[in-house]
Amino acid sequence: MGKARILVVEDDLDIANMLQIYFSSQGYEVEIAPRGYDALEKTRHSMPHLIVLDIMLPDIDGYEVCRRLRTSTRTSHIPVIFLTQKDERSDRLQGLELGADDYITKPFDIEELRLRVQNAIRRAERESLTDPRSGLPAGRLIEDQLRRIIREQGWALMDIRINHYDAFRDVYGFVAANDVLRFTAMLLNEVVDELGTPDDFIGHPGDENFVVITTEEAAPAIRARIKERFAEEVKSHYNFLDREQGYITVEVDGVPTKVPLMTLSVGVVSPSQYHFADIREITELAAEARRKDVPPRLEA
Repeated sequence: MGKARILVVEDDLDIANMLQIYFSSQGYEVEIAPRGYDALEKTRHSMPHLIVLDIMLPDIDGYEVCRRLRTSTRTSHIPVIFLTQKDERSDRLQGLELGADDYITKPFDIEELRLRVQNAIRRAERESLTDPRSGLPAGRLIEDQLRRIIREQGWALMDIRINHYDAFRDVYGFVAANDVLRFTAMLLNEVVDELGTPDDFIGHPGDENFVVITTEEAAPAIRARIKERFAEEVKSHYNFLDREQGYITVEVDGVPTKVPLMTLSVGVVSPSQYHFADIREITELAAEARRKDVPPRLEA
């Protein structure tokens, strides 16, 4: 599993830097946002596993940041811990009513904050809310979205798979393979931001599989863009020789075998194509469409 990512939203640079240094020493990746709008922008492009959120910010306050996170399909699952000087009961209740997971006041005990962060991330993973590598919604949250859309019209579900991911992991190792998953999550977020709508959903069922729920109108452009960008940008995860020759060599039953560089296969289904009786049919038909999106073969 890759490092869990924490976004610290704090305009006091001394506190922000202290938290960054401390949590980095605990094995987390830490990013700082000094303003509320900065936090929302960073969250859209790189999904954190948890947000430590100050209430008093120079632009919009932490309550508004939390409200926007909770009302967005793509960020509603991220655990939020409020960090503030306010200690009034009404302030605590307001934060909890907005969906904050916890609340700690300044001055705070750094060990207590560490335990609260650790427990919130573990709870989200245990409840199948997020994938620990990408930070994207997983299991139950994906199922919730499928149950929502089956009653609606105008949507499209994209079943996305990274081709040749297992071979890459065998050659380059688990750390490099997890980097590819995180890169894919960031790419999907960027493309959906560019071509989709604010209500679009991105999920990570596990390993090399991802899902995107968007509008039927936007799906073709999103599908084309993610395939094109992935095929080009994933090359940076290979060494120079493998990039130049366009394949890696793996042992298959003791025989050296050429495996192409990674690409994406994408299957798309929508209610204008099929009538879905249950959510299982949505995922099965999307997987069938994805399997028909065959990656190119290497020339002998």
